[in-house]
Amino acid sequence: MTYDQKLYQQSALLVIDVQQGLFDPAPADRDEIVENINTLIQASHATGVPVILIQHHTPNNAELGKGSQAWQLYDGLLAHETDFHVDKSTPDSFLRTSLNSLLASLEVTHLIVSGYSSEFCIDTTVRRAAGLGFYVTLAADAHTSHDKVHATGFQIRQHHNLTLSAMSSFGVPIQALDTDLICQRYLTVVRSPH
Repeated sequence: MTYDQKLYQQSALLVIDVQQGLFDPAPADRDEIVENINTLIQASHATGVPVILIQHHTPNNAELGKGSQAWQLYDGLLAHETDFHVDKSTPDSFLRTSLNSLLASLEVTHLIVSGYSSEFCIDTTVRRAAGLGFYVTLAADAHTSHDKVHATGFQIRQHHNLTLSAMSSFGVPIQALDTDLICQRYLTVVRSPH
């Protein structure tokens, strides 16, 4: 086994901002995206890969107030009581959160990233993760956004799949792969628990 293969074996799945208030009304291809995220969650559970559910909150109990109905995980998400939870208040899942220390405690070197919103929290978290030295696999068919004036949610997702996977200056790979390929490559070997 090469050094790179070993790094990819120490994976964790990030599920970012799949919350009631962000998935209703539906972002682009919501049902397909949630199905793909659930496939990644189930494969992670089956192989002992940690699942980390990241929830965004807004201050002063605004639209995504912590504990509000809008803040709750989306009803269609197959979360499990053993999954880890991280709370955030910016598009960066690492900024002022417990994520980096959690990943260190789990000895994670490779992140599989899914969720919402492609151009904000997904983009920012992928770049920050690579800047911190994590290998990153963006689940190309398991992140989404709402349609905007300038582009549809589908176009936004495609743009970020191509843009983020073209970056090499961080010194670690960022790749964008579909769910099926992620499951074949990274979620087939049972990981020993910590």
